[in-house]
Amino acid sequence: MEPVLVAGAGPVGLATALLLARWRVPSVVLEAAAERSAGGSRAICFQRDVLDIFDRVGCADGMVAEGVTWTTGRTFYREQELFAVEFPDQGAGVLPPWINISQSSVERFLLARAVAEPLIELRFGDPLVDLASYQDRAEAQAGSGTRYRGSHLVGADGSRSTVRECLGVDFPGRSFPDQFLICDIRADLPFPSERRFYFDPRWNPGRQVLVHQCPDGVWRIDWQVPAGFDFAAERASGGLDARVRRITGEIPYQIVWATAYRFHERVAQAFGVGRAFLAGDAAHLYAPFGARGLNSGMADAENLAWKLAFVRHGWAPPDLLDSYHAERSAAAAENLRVTSATMEFLVPRTTESRRWRTDTLDRALTDPDARSLIDSGKLAEPYWYTASPLTTPGPPLDGFPTAPGAIRPAVPGVICPDGPVVADGVATRLRRLFGRSFVVLTQTAPAAAAARRLAVRAVAAPVTAYALDEIDQAGTLRAALAAGPDSVHVVRPDGHFAAVLPRLDRAALEAALRRAAGHPAS
Repeated sequence: MEPVLVAGAGPVGLATALLLARWRVPSVVLEAAAERSAGGSRAICFQRDVLDIFDRVGCADGMVAEGVTWTTGRTFYREQELFAVEFPDQGAGVLPPWINISQSSVERFLLARAVAEPLIELRFGDPLVDLASYQDRAEAQAGSGTRYRGSHLVGADGSRSTVRECLGVDFPGRSFPDQFLICDIRADLPFPSERRFYFDPRWNPGRQVLVHQCPDGVWRIDWQVPAGFDFAAERASGGLDARVRRITGEIPYQIVWATAYRFHERVAQAFGVGRAFLAGDAAHLYAPFGARGLNSGMADAENLAWKLAFVRHGWAPPDLLDSYHAERSAAAAENLRVTSATMEFLVPRTTESRRWRTDTLDRALTDPDARSLIDSGKLAEPYWYTASPLTTPGPPLDGFPTAPGAIRPAVPGVICPDGPVVADGVATRLRRLFGRSFVVLTQTAPAAAAARRLAVRAVAAPVTAYALDEIDQAGTLRAALAAGPDSVHVVRPDGHFAAVLPRLDRAALEAALRRAAGHPAS
């Protein structure tokens, strides 16, 4: 069986290869670096729904055990707290809302799984330098001179993507002139394990600071600094030590890693050309406030992997892969909209907008209504594929809660909630039943049996059916799903609802499954 070729052995590339292996699809991963880099925290915040992706490749337990769990994000102006956002923790047995763990640790967990997976061939120190996409295959020319042939190619090779360049895909957007200084310091600081964002604190007057606790006594601190900031000069002059001391005081500390960089906001004009696709930073770049970069890249990996597997196994037509661009470019556009609005608030570009921001922050000290105008980064959540060509349309979303941490409505396109279940006599949670097939959730065992029979007629892809009256012994999922006495929920392998049907109807179920698998309407 020909492999899928993957350029880049970062988190997105490794996750793509591992997810493909879970579907019994081999891959060859080409990586320019001779070995994995262990430097710096880089991305640190990982959201519950992304932890589910890590769980499917066998890494989530280790990551959660090592990471720092948090459920609260606080925003301050000077020394006064303006507001807090709470993310409900669903309790034991369900993944936490957020963990902080360094990107290098994530790569370590993923790489260990990839090394142990016989369906993955890792080629470190052998970068992709050229590619060709044909009607029946993809080929990659590696730096070693080896030419690799595969069924498809995934470019997860970062912001300076060679794959994107070879495909001739434009990467429009903009860069922000202000810089941001990041330090990982090891210290015993008095801050709790929560996200803390400060406007105009005494340690960085006129600009912002973001503080996160990380594992092993490390704290991640982000300072906004002027456009002309010279990192080397700051470090050599002792200015960096003075900057850190404004936060730590006399508490001993050690700098683990430090860097300064500018933010970029860019989205590729196409996420796929022929048999080649872009994922992660190769496809999109966002300002990091809100943790939408790598979290979104992991969603790219899962979205693409199950579709590649379905096409490779003959369960779906090749046109299913067109939905990757349709869904993930729409998600990228939404993330770009959100993070651009955040950066406009954090780094106003005109005198008028700077004055408005200062006035708004001042007013928010005493006026709770003004606090809704403060944008310190809207934290990442999964994109809703309500307009996807794979989604059977459902009721309108008007009136449903959309605030961070709000319970998501059980409507087509939204990701399915999680909760404890008992399946095949084993206590587990609902989302652990996903990732290997379509899943149909019915209310009763006879309906589940009927759904299985109908599914065989509808699609060649694997379909599993469960009855809530058998698996939902605590009765919590019916409420979360807003399930009616006869309702049927069709869930994609990535956990998103493909359809929500009022009752088990043969024609409706078959049509929903065929649509979710990319088959044309009959």
